[in-house]
Amino acid sequence: MAPRTQGQPGGAPRSGREAAAIGLAVLLAIGLLAPGLGVTPLDDPGEGQQAEIAREMWAGGTPLDLRLNGVRYFDKPPALYWIAAAAFSIWGPTEWAARLGPVIGATLAVAGTTCLGARLLGPGWGVAAGAALLSSTFFFVYGRYVRPETLFVAAIQWGFAGLLLAGAARGRRAFAVLGGAALGLASLTKDPLGLAGPLLAVAAARALAGRLRPVTDWLPPPAIAAMLGLGFGWYALTGLREPGYLWYTVVDNHLLNVARARHFPDEDVPLSALEFLAVGAAGALPWTIPAVLAVLSLVRRRAWRDPEEIPWTALGIWAVGVFAVFTASPFTLPHYAVPAYPALALLAVRWWRDRAAAAARGAIVLHAAILGILAIGLGAVAWSGGLAFTEAVLTASDVSARQEGGVREAAAGPVWATLDPLIRRMAVAFGAAAIVLLVLAWRRAPRTALAVVLTAMLAAMTAAATAMDGFAASRSVAGMAREIGARIGSDEILVHEGPIENSGALEFYSGRRPILLEARRSVLGFGGTYPEAAEWFWDGARLRREWLADRRILLLSPREPGASVIVSLPPDRVEVLARGNGRTLYRSAAGRR
Repeated sequence: MAPRTQGQPGGAPRSGREAAAIGLAVLLAIGLLAPGLGVTPLDDPGEGQQAEIAREMWAGGTPLDLRLNGVRYFDKPPALYWIAAAAFSIWGPTEWAARLGPVIGATLAVAGTTCLGARLLGPGWGVAAGAALLSSTFFFVYGRYVRPETLFVAAIQWGFAGLLLAGAARGRRAFAVLGGAALGLASLTKDPLGLAGPLLAVAAARALAGRLRPVTDWLPPPAIAAMLGLGFGWYALTGLREPGYLWYTVVDNHLLNVARARHFPDEDVPLSALEFLAVGAAGALPWTIPAVLAVLSLVRRRAWRDPEEIPWTALGIWAVGVFAVFTASPFTLPHYAVPAYPALALLAVRWWRDRAAAAARGAIVLHAAILGILAIGLGAVAWSGGLAFTEAVLTASDVSARQEGGVREAAAGPVWATLDPLIRRMAVAFGAAAIVLLVLAWRRAPRTALAVVLTAMLAAMTAAATAMDGFAASRSVAGMAREIGARIGSDEILVHEGPIENSGALEFYSGRRPILLEARRSVLGFGGTYPEAAEWFWDGARLRREWLADRRILLLSPREPGASVIVSLPPDRVEVLARGNGRTLYRSAAGRR
């Protein structure tokens, strides 16, 4: 039987060493995530839409009324936008302030993982679990990217920590209320599934161990009140204020989305089941592999029958459940696996801890092989020239690239120019780490080996940050938007072709709100049904009439000229002003100066 879990909920009270472990993990997260946060312009598509929603909230002073391009927005709840708008009120609408919320979310998620790991395994192993999460590539990238993912993960992880530590802890009611409130915040951050899923995982683990009842031992009424109030208060209030909102959120955006029969679809292109498994697992390498081995160990020992294994059973159910549900779902996006990463990190470190107790060489050799294969693969990519790699990785892992059907030709060159030296350095670093691990395997030093793996992966995250910065700069609308702001006259109309999320920061950087051309298939589809939104949506026929009537118009299009509405206009009435980052700026000939 595996060694008993050190510092589990029924063990000694939390010590100062555990608090120190959490503090160390927080400092590590801030040290890796914060540098250069505001250097790169907002990524479009991607970050710009989220930042612009927060900017409009900040500018309009309406925290209960989410807007994008002046149109009502209902796709996500408001937590991310509240944080960004608060940051804008202090530092102004800057890239740094917009990205502060994801950094806070990632840091809190690392802290929650470390807290649970320190209590279940001991302080040192808790720090290792937090570092393993931080060095999961997908998680790290979203920690510097304006989306609600890391805030969502943080709320889920503190929900697990609160509910799993509530059982026999001295302040169990406080832990339970913390867990309930955190799961409520998960719903407020992104989706009610972030509330329901972890709650079901904990309940299932307790039921398997015969400890589900009395429920009030681990989920007392104050915890339930906090969970429901925070988790559903916003949805109820918005449902009362906005007719049709609850139908859109519950039915169209969830049930019909899974059935691929939405009334208001956007441009997201889902992954296949195999793509999701591959992308989700790769995003947390190398920790995915020991986590799977830890789950298999729990199953082999039928550990779910042991009350002391309830936390590990719950984490295993959650991690396996996330991958199973979204693999089976006909609609899946790459980041859907990220909420499972804290559980994977904890399970992986638990597996390492059990191997360290036995001084086994197998764990070290396994990770030497993983890093060696990564080194060889990255070296082959660098040798090949990288364009095929860039297209394959981005179209599988990036939602916006999938919408475009591939990487923009204009952006592919700069992206690979940024990635090439980083991939070469990562190949060398992983290769060197693999060699060191083989030496440590011979010396039977598993604790040192885990430190080597963590060091190699954390070093790779600095390269990932640089790569993401280059990628964002290669497709940002910032440069084009600033040129528009400088060129456009007070009597000219700005028009954007296609969904505004393709150039979400256009208004953020230009200061001008565009008319949206052929853009109802987007996240604004439902908001566009409100009467006041009609003036912001044009079809091709309306543009052609206005253009040929000598209206002064600037048209920004992210589409290739042959696929743009511009081909329906007489060539002598069209002036090309600029091209860059996959976009073309046109002006009606009547607007020449």
